[in-house]
Amino acid sequence: MLKPNLIDRLLVTAEKARIRPVICINKVDLIDPADLQPLAGVYGQMGYRVILLSVATGVGGDQVHRLIRGQESVLVGQSGVGKSSLLNAIEPGLDLRVNAVSTENQKGKHTTTTAQLIPLSEGGYIVDTPGVRQFQLWDVIPEEVAGFFRDVRPYVSRCRFPNCTHTHESPCAVKDAVADGRLDARRYESFCYLQAGDSP
Repeated sequence: MLKPNLIDRLLVTAEKARIRPVICINKVDLIDPADLQPLAGVYGQMGYRVILLSVATGVGGDQVHRLIRGQESVLVGQSGVGKSSLLNAIEPGLDLRVNAVSTENQKGKHTTTTAQLIPLSEGGYIVDTPGVRQFQLWDVIPEEVAGFFRDVRPYVSRCRFPNCTHTHESPCAVKDAVADGRLDARRYESFCYLQAGDSP
């Protein structure tokens, strides 16, 4: 199951560490890709690279392969999303162990149990990581969260109060942007949770 709030937490961490994130959404062969366009569009408008892919059909694999060639990359995501299957598809001969998603609860099984540094045949390295069930922000204080949300950041300086939390104050440029449809309501809700230190 796709978890946009997990993506948001990973993006905050990437922004803080000045890492260039790429959002890969796998298994698009199981749904109508058009259903993903609203979510992918929101991230794309912020300047994030979004790749819709399917290891089963080969869609998007070439894009990922070109991106990681000669680079140092880390593959992070939930259990069962196909991280090891993707690496097997784009790096022949790896033969990483893979497992089916549980038929009982539709959750991925922990197949990769430790992080593994993999040298790539065309140069560079990639780290295959164990599946993530929860991801908490580390070393990010509430006052910093807005600065790591690319879509919230432009409105922060327009708020009337310099210490605005963008949750209950009025007037608030961030809340106004949500009300006017200039800022995605789901992203704003995710921002509020992270700023409060909660896990949506």
